[in-house]
Parts: sequence; C-alpha cells; structure tokens
Amino acid sequence: MCLGKGLIVRQRSLIAITAALAAGALTLTACGSRDSGDKGSDSGNGDGTTVVIGVDAPLTGDLSAMGLGIKNSADLAVRNANKKEFVKGVTFKIEALDDQAQPSAGQQNASKFVSEQEVLGVVGPLNSSVAESMQKVFDDNKLVEVSPANTGPALTQGADWQKKKVRPYKSYFRTSTTDAIQGPFAAQYVYNTAKKKKVFVIDDKKTYGSGLAATFTEEFKKLGGKVVGTEHINPDAKDFSAVATKVKNSGAEVVYYGGEYPQAGPLSKQIKAAGAKIPLVGGDGIKDDTFMKLAGAEATGDLATSVGAPVEDLPSAKQFVADYKAAGYKEEYSAYGGYAYDSAWAIIEAVKKVVDANGGKLPTDARAKVTEAMQSVSFDGVTGKVSFDEYGDATNKQLTVYAVKNGAWVPVKSGTYTG
Repeated sequence: MCLGKGLIVRQRSLIAITAALAAGALTLTACGSRDSGDKGSDSGNGDGTTVVIGVDAPLTGDLSAMGLGIKNSADLAVRNANKKEFVKGVTFKIEALDDQAQPSAGQQNASKFVSEQEVLGVVGPLNSSVAESMQKVFDDNKLVEVSPANTGPALTQGADWQKKKVRPYKSYFRTSTTDAIQGPFAAQYVYNTAKKKKVFVIDDKKTYGSGLAATFTEEFKKLGGKVVGTEHINPDAKDFSAVATKVKNSGAEVVYYGGEYPQAGPLSKQIKAAGAKIPLVGGDGIKDDTFMKLAGAEATGDLATSVGAPVEDLPSAKQFVADYKAAGYKEEYSAYGGYAYDSAWAIIEAVKKVVDANGGKLPTDARAKVTEAMQSVSFDGVTGKVSFDEYGDATNKQLTVYAVKNGAWVPVKSGTYTG
C-alpha cells in the first residue's frame, strides 16, 4: 500500500491498517520511491530537491580496481557537497552502474541514465571505447558527461583531429588530458631521458590502446627513434609467448604497450622470461598496483605515464586523501580518484550555477542548462585548476612518468608535452 502526500485516513481505517500491519498482511511504501520506479525529485524532507549524479565505470572484472576508485571518489564528492550544503535546497546522490569495460553495456547504462529525470550529470566512463558508445545517447538528451579517465582525442576533437579539430558532442567533457599529449610525452621521455632509440610497439586494438600507440610512435620517429617491430594482441589473451619471442629477436631496447594493466602485466613478465630484459612502457591504463602483481619481481624499471601530477604530492589533494581514508572505502582511489572527484564536483558546480541563476530552484530544462553551464565551470580542485577549453578538454595538461621501484609506482618526472 502506498501512502501519498496529503492522504487523509479516517480513524476507523487507520485502526484497520494498524492491525493489518501488525499481522504482517500489509506493507507501506512511500509514493515516488526508487522501488516504485518513480524517481521523482523530492529529497524526502519535504522542502528539498534530489539531484542524482550517475557514475559509469567497470565495477566488476579486470579493470574494477580503477572503476571502483572512480565510483568511491565521486561518492566522496557528493558526501562533501551535502555536508557543506554547497547547493542550498539540493541533496546530491550517486547512482553507479557497471559497464564491465564493454561498449554495449555502457550504451545500455547511458540509456538508463537518460530515462531517469533526477539524473543531471554522469561521471565516467573509464574506457574511451565505452565513451564512444555513450556520447550520442547523452548528447541527444542534453545530459552532461564528465570523464575522469578518457584520453582518446577523437572524443572531443573529432575523428580527423590530427587534420582539423571539430567538437562532435557539446555534452561531453573530461578532466584528464588526451593521448595527443600523453603519447608524445612518453616518447620524449623514452628517447631523450631514458636514451632508448629502438622500440617495439604493441597495442590491444582498442580505441585507447591503438590511439596511444599511434601518437607515441609518431613522436618517437620524429625524434629520430626507430620502430623495430609492431604487433597487435587480443585484449582477452593471457599467453603472449609468441609476441615475446618477436620482441627478443627484434633487438628492441624498450617495448611500448598501448593498452591496460590486465594484459600489460603478463606481457611484461613474458617478454623478460623470453630473454629480453628491457623495460615495458605504457600509458595511464597500466598505472595500477595490480600491474606489479601480474608482472612479478622483474617489473622493476617498467614505466608508465599518467595524467596530472601524483595526487599524494599535490597540496590541493591533501584533504581529498584524508577524507577518502576517513570515509572507510574498501578500495583504493587508484589512478583516477582525484579526477573522478573533480568530475563529480564539476557537475555539482554546474548545478549550483543553474540553481543560483534561477532564484534558488532547478529550472524545468535543468539538463540543458547544466550542460551549458559546464562550459564555464572553473574551480580549484583536487588535481589543480579545473576548467575546460572549447572542445570540452581539460585545460590542465600536466603529465607524470612513473617507474616501478621496490614493487611500487614512483614518480620520476612531471611536466607538460612541448611539441
């Protein structure tokens, strides 16, 4: 039975209902609850509004370490916004959906988010290939999406971004920098600092991996380096012995891998087991502690680039690190925690702009207004200054090179790509 607002129950009926409840023959639910399928906009206190921030990430599977860090960090942003009453009259909640790092699941999640009127923004996804499947769904419904991790340049600058930049979707933003910068940054470090002149390039054929490998290769050749071999691997594979043999026979001084840690770890281990005692270098997709567990003791010296500066070293991130620990999350915030917090906070900032401009209330076209407001959002975040350029890309383009030392990722160089 549903007792709605303003329902008047006569005394005799109330006695009957009470008896039925005591006997377990009747259950009361609030009208407009999540269980009823009506999301509504009432926060439950009668005088407020609930705004839901969706989170899309791989919450299960091989990449769940990163995905859960994204979810928890977005949750922390919402907790802090509510605690501070950052937007008067608005209570924020998150709804996290698992995309399993699969584009098809991401598209289904996007459709679910747009069907729920309380959802005014989405944090995620982790994978660029998943983002490709979600962008049009969100854009058609004017629902803003802010990714903490996507690095594929085409997402913001169009498929022909190397020739002419054209923004395909105005509802898409990201707080991480792109592979157009990350790949060349890695190439400059490998060639100029690590003094490696011959590279074997491998990718997993996915949007992120192949794009990253391509931008690395272009810059490495431009610097004077030589690509002595290339290979594509199946992202579901675990046996890379054939590739490892090719690497050994190529005379490569370093391997560059475009892909993620579930494959990068075993690949590094098998290359060294084949006799090629050379470092494996990858992007932010391999920079997770799970990499070392998969790669083993000989991972020492392997390298990874990642967006921004190390969160632990940023004065702006001290409160985030302390709050995350105090919140008691089971999982680490991982590589994208700070960026996920900033992505969620960007949505919160945009909601505040819209509410303030509308006399303290959400307008009827809140989604479109929040998407529009995102373009001018600017604040000092966990990862530094957060704002967006005309393509929806982060204006903060700092990157860091990490090396595996004593079983941990240790920063060895921070800076920006100078092309």
